[in-house]
Amino acid sequence: MIQMSSQEAPSTEPVPVPESAHDWHKVLDVDELPEGRVTAVAIGHRTLCITNVEGNYGAMSNHCPHQGGPLGEGSIEKGWLRCPWHGYDYSPCNGTPPGGFDDAPEAYASEMRDDGLYVALPPEAEHVRTVSDVMVETMVNWGVNTVFGMVGHSNLGFADAMRRAEERGELRYFGIRHEGAASFAATAYGKLTGRLAGCFGIAGPGSTNLLTGLYDAKVDRAPVLALSGQVPSKTKGRGAFQDMDLADAFNDVARFGEVVLAGADHAEIMTLACKTALVENDVAHLIFPDEVQEQTSDQEASGPDGRTGDREISPPAAVLAEAIALIAKSERPVIVVGQGARPDMDAVVELAELLGAPVITTFKAKGAISDNHPLGCGVLGRSGTPVASWLMNESDAVIVFGSSFSNHTGIAPYKPIVQIDHDPMAIGRHHPVEIGLQGAVSTTARLLTAGLGGKHACVDQRAVVAERWQIWREEKASRRTDDHGKGVNAASIFQELGELVPDDAVICVDVGNNTYSFGRYFEVANQDILMSGYLGSIGFSFPAAMGAWAAAGDSRQIVSVSGDGGFGQYAMEVTTAVKYGMNITHVLMNNSELGKISKEQRAGQFDVWQTSLHNPNFSEFAQLCGAQGIRVTELSELRGAIETALAHGGPSIVEVVTDALLL
Repeated sequence: MIQMSSQEAPSTEPVPVPESAHDWHKVLDVDELPEGRVTAVAIGHRTLCITNVEGNYGAMSNHCPHQGGPLGEGSIEKGWLRCPWHGYDYSPCNGTPPGGFDDAPEAYASEMRDDGLYVALPPEAEHVRTVSDVMVETMVNWGVNTVFGMVGHSNLGFADAMRRAEERGELRYFGIRHEGAASFAATAYGKLTGRLAGCFGIAGPGSTNLLTGLYDAKVDRAPVLALSGQVPSKTKGRGAFQDMDLADAFNDVARFGEVVLAGADHAEIMTLACKTALVENDVAHLIFPDEVQEQTSDQEASGPDGRTGDREISPPAAVLAEAIALIAKSERPVIVVGQGARPDMDAVVELAELLGAPVITTFKAKGAISDNHPLGCGVLGRSGTPVASWLMNESDAVIVFGSSFSNHTGIAPYKPIVQIDHDPMAIGRHHPVEIGLQGAVSTTARLLTAGLGGKHACVDQRAVVAERWQIWREEKASRRTDDHGKGVNAASIFQELGELVPDDAVICVDVGNNTYSFGRYFEVANQDILMSGYLGSIGFSFPAAMGAWAAAGDSRQIVSVSGDGGFGQYAMEVTTAVKYGMNITHVLMNNSELGKISKEQRAGQFDVWQTSLHNPNFSEFAQLCGAQGIRVTELSELRGAIETALAHGGPSIVEVVTDALLL
């Protein structure tokens, strides 16, 4: 029954002091609340609605019993307290509704004392274990100790469980400004460590904002756990506010996805989500209806013990023998390593040194072998070096570890190829290979080394590698002298970074001309390089740097590089970095346009159109956000600016005005 406006006068009886246990809490100073007004006051975990009508004060729950409207935001009309949502009326003194109605907010005794208004409240009930507690404890058991996200109305129960875990020292939560940054940060965390981090959003747009970063994780094979709030089950499918089918929306991106139902085995669902993400290096997604999050539970958390096996599998002996025979008779083999080989490079380098074979990387695997190693040749392909491409062209066999043969990489398909990968679907994915070895990279590389021994016809190519590097370094030195008077050239930026960034740093790169130049010019020592590989999502680098910092803390220097277009995507996350004291140095190459798109328009014989950008002074923007900001307009200023930024103990933006044509 809907309340109608009542002509009767509201009850003015004060609420009696309870005989049961209670504590008096001061809620207002004397004369703080004007006559005829209503306000909301927070006391512990409670929010109260306080009223003042002709000097009579009332105190009641801020929660309207109809649909939860905030009574403290209501008004006094004709003596009644009116709910701001649906106009329900209650006595402002004791919460009693008009005659014929029995829905009333809980009301409390109050008394005005010399120093202010006091309210008698029962002791807060102790927390009762919930479904969210079970699931948070389970994900913590699986090693999830870092979550990036945004708290909102449809994920509050799960958020509160994470808060309790954070208080126990089991979890760190980073509140971001946009959920897209949360998923990129969690993805970068997984790419860097192989461990699982979470990203967190509300129903509707809060969760759909996660999708881009999750697709990046999926195509680059990084483990991520996505956690979505959802509207209450009773309103689901009825067109409620922010009601959308998240299971359907995430179906393509999530390797594992489930709606968490009330009667489910909640610990096991979280275990399956975490296991899938880690074992498959993919995305797992859980959806939490609002009311399920807060349901009580007596379930125990589960964990990873006994749930996974050893993945160091070996290829079949007969196929291994074929591969050994092919490699042994080749004279100039090259080894190509992709991102999948990065954790196992010791075994790959051991094989390379036995053969004297150059080691080339895909762009995603840049840094898997140092460019200072006598057999390291840098990146192959569109973002690569002429060192790598020359040696690929001169090779007579190609040994490929953990690479998926992207069309951007340029592995020559017409040469004899031995491909090693733990994933059977990766073998010959785009075209047939001579020999496919399904096995773990390190295990298979060591078996090849042992099988070859000293019996092979391979020529030691160290001298050739050194010669090709000398030619390329002379070319880079020449390009650093280029100056059209329109900004700093890219070759100089990455030369300075190469000399100044610590050897063990983590470098996050974006998408665009800045990224191509990084792949071409920056010589890697032992840094880890993170990028949006197959997805190629602009805006990746700064949120990724937040994820890298969360993983490494201040034990490693975190550096990110982007253009002005990419930085603009998530620029407000600078405030997140400031809030959490993230020591990130971001080098922003500002040419006031989407330079890569302009280049593609010219190459396609189109007019350059709608690629210009109107930018602020990004160094001043950084300072307004509380970070360090340095602007570089001349080459002579560059080195000092980078040195200052790297020495800074928090987030720092080095804005370098660059020439769009000097790539």
